[in-house]
Amino acid sequence: LFITEGEMKDVNQEHEILKIDDALKTQISQEKTIKCEDIFNELKKKNEDKIVLTKGVAGIGKTVSVHKFILDWAEGKTSQDIDCVFLFPCREINMIKNREISFHEFLLEFYPELKDLEKSKLYTKSKLAFIFDGLDESRLPLNFNSRSLNTVDERSSVDVLFTNLVEGNLLPSALVWVTSRPAAANQIPPRYVGLFTEVRGFTDQQKEQYFRKRITDKTLADRIVSHIKTSRSLYIMCHIPVFCWITATVLQHILIETNAEKISTTLTEMYIHFLLIQMNVKNQKYDGKKQRQCTKLLQSNRKMILKLAKLAFEQLKQENIVFYEKDLKKCGINMGKDTEFTGMIAEIFKKENGLYERKVFSFVHLSVQEFLAAVHVFICYLNKSMRELQFFFEDPQTTVRQKCQFFFRSQIVKFHELTKSATDKAMQSKRGHLDLFLRFLMGISLESSQNLLEGLITQTQDTTESIRQTTEYIKQLQNENISDEASVNLFYCLLELKDHSLYKEIQSYLSSGKHQGRELSSSMCTVLTYVLLMSEKVLDEFSPKRFTSSPADYKRLIPAMRCCRKAL
Repeated sequence: LFITEGEMKDVNQEHEILKIDDALKTQISQEKTIKCEDIFNELKKKNEDKIVLTKGVAGIGKTVSVHKFILDWAEGKTSQDIDCVFLFPCREINMIKNREISFHEFLLEFYPELKDLEKSKLYTKSKLAFIFDGLDESRLPLNFNSRSLNTVDERSSVDVLFTNLVEGNLLPSALVWVTSRPAAANQIPPRYVGLFTEVRGFTDQQKEQYFRKRITDKTLADRIVSHIKTSRSLYIMCHIPVFCWITATVLQHILIETNAEKISTTLTEMYIHFLLIQMNVKNQKYDGKKQRQCTKLLQSNRKMILKLAKLAFEQLKQENIVFYEKDLKKCGINMGKDTEFTGMIAEIFKKENGLYERKVFSFVHLSVQEFLAAVHVFICYLNKSMRELQFFFEDPQTTVRQKCQFFFRSQIVKFHELTKSATDKAMQSKRGHLDLFLRFLMGISLESSQNLLEGLITQTQDTTESIRQTTEYIKQLQNENISDEASVNLFYCLLELKDHSLYKEIQSYLSSGKHQGRELSSSMCTVLTYVLLMSEKVLDEFSPKRFTSSPADYKRLIPAMRCCRKAL
């Protein structure tokens, strides 16, 4: 796995799937690569009094990196000056977050075998390392202005214990390593971070290696690698190991089962196929049935898929990617009685035994949760379950009366009104947690997607006019002053709707002599740069002045200069 050293200013708010392939960044050749086993050695060179913070998108390999370090340490290969390494999965910390507890008691919750060890021997005579894996999965309210703790016997809430450990008030000689998805990494102030690293996942070479190792048929592997390289958005996402697995699973199935000559899939269609494949696996493994007919496959699993889709949406609204039994029960899932749920766990859902053997759940990847959340919302729209859709039409200022008014007028909500409100809601999100969900919602509305979901969707709807109005709204937004992240996500939304007009418009701007004198909006400058970087196209010359006279927009176009032989 590719781990690089960076700076805290690199922590951003864009949706992690939208990160431009890091191989395209100009500074990558100067970046320093760090091996897992050298994490604390690198910290010592900088400032051992501060912590290591490692960010990385979901499924990129943060936990694997942590486990690799611990294994190397245990086998005597690295950091032998450390006497004890303690790993705390943040998803398990949630189970005791409401308790008043001392740090020593906290440690014993996870490592009860330490109860007979002398405190002085452990805390004053030993070199300790504490690893908190998955800060984004924590539901702790972090406040770095909370009261100060100086001893391991003082009791407080778990979040106060954590902040004091990070600040160095508690056990100042201990080493601390925190991992997190990008969206939550900025919860820790930069002043406490001595070493900031990022797990980048697969390089371009490793992506290809993965597919060729996974798919033993060379001809089939060649076709799949070729297809992925022509779909730039898929190619970018494949730096995430989990997404490589999803892509390989789907494309292999399509090419073998359907013997298709041409693969034409949007991201949404890719995930629908993934759902179908996993449901077929589940049927064969747990029900002893082999069902190739997609409609019947979805019909037979419809009840549980809809419950999981509701869970996905309810938790996405709260930005949760880890759930507990109480969360499942709220969505009608009873672990003891729903035998169908057992099969789902292995295929699209994960179950782990946490603290006190309590069950901890998550989807196999965050993008699967976002996809199922979009399925839930679209089905609610078809069923006119407007109470479920109210989330998109309200904000913190919405009054109870307004909510009631919406509920009673709900029968006249059109799909383009829903997508407009969902788009606005996604753009308001500081962390971009609805961006990929929005792409899936757009993609599911297509007739081709609805047909694939027949059996799960009991009625289809002609959304042609709504899609036209949605695309018009997106293009209108692209001419306004919106964030770079929103610009790129909306561009992807159009592609998900199979609308390539904006892409063609960008290509026409790049054709010499065309559109002279017409300035691009800030958003269009961002999209133009993005398209150039993604296309690997090399221009003979490129002049930002052709497209804008705004100094701020010049900066948006600067990365595109890497794609030309001559910059003017």
